[in-house]
Amino acid sequence: MLNSNIKTVRNDMRTLIKEAQDLFREATQSTGGKADELRAKGLSLLDTAMDRAQEVQGIAVEKSKVAAQSTDEFVQTNPWKAVGIAAGAGLVVGLLLSRR
Repeated sequence: MLNSNIKTVRNDMRTLIKEAQDLFREATQSTGGKADELRAKGLSLLDTAMDRAQEVQGIAVEKSKVAAQSTDEFVQTNPWKAVGIAAGAGLVVGLLLSRR
């Protein structure tokens, strides 16, 4: 679910940034009130992109806190299982690295 949210926000940000760039290009060719209107709209799009990025960052931080807490609880209730899992993971990583 987090991956799909990140992909959605990434696509939204790309679209917003592209639209803002197009507006700024058009604003450089325009003068007067039209240019000011285009610049304001472009800045608004960039602000929206920043807000969405901060929203996803907040979600990611919260999910990582929950995962860290779950891992901590598991290790405290099952210390020997945690040692076994860590040893197994270390063995697999060691085997993979030795093949290189």
